[in-house]
Amino acid sequence: MKKMKDLPVPDRPREKIARKGAAALKDEELVEAIIGRGTKNRDVRAIAREICLLVGEQKLPIRYDDLASLEGVGPTKASQMLACFELGRRYYAGPGTQPKVTKPEDILLLLPDLASRRQEHFICITLNGAGEVLGNRTITVGLLNHSLVHPREVFADAITDRAASVICVHNHPSGSLEPSSQDIAITQQLREAGALIGIPLIDHIIVSRNGHLSMRERGLL
Repeated sequence: MKKMKDLPVPDRPREKIARKGAAALKDEELVEAIIGRGTKNRDVRAIAREICLLVGEQKLPIRYDDLASLEGVGPTKASQMLACFELGRRYYAGPGTQPKVTKPEDILLLLPDLASRRQEHFICITLNGAGEVLGNRTITVGLLNHSLVHPREVFADAITDRAASVICVHNHPSGSLEPSSQDIAITQQLREAGALIGIPLIDHIIVSRNGHLSMRERGLL
């Protein structure tokens, strides 16, 4: 197998992408274009071939440690490859992918009957870095319009999910959308706990039969 430097310039991966488009390249050439160069002891084409063999043998997701352990790959190239896999998954994933949350209304679609419940339910939704839903769990169920929740109960599952962030939601059976002093206090506690462990609370939403309120949009988070 020729080394990259021995290939005619027009036949090198990045030049071929410019002339023909990425779809014209073989898998190994795409990997070569991503990682760019090899090491002192290993040409980029040999590294790309081994990466393709690894990817072909394993089911997704490919593990960082497996990539980084390949000779000539290391942390930088492993990160580049995983970033490309994830970006492709986010943009081109097919049917059956997890719902994505970009605004409070997206949360309401996940919990269509919450506003009509007669007891207060406190729910935690965990999200990945793309804003896709990882989990949707009821943390507590209160009596009438009162429910107590502790940060450890909210973030225990978020840690298990390896979540990038969480959104909390609870209903007001009374119909009121105004946050109570307790709502504001628990929001601040969750915000501080999330900041401490690196899983930020990005919103706390109140729903009732009269609509919904985002505490982030209200300036309370």
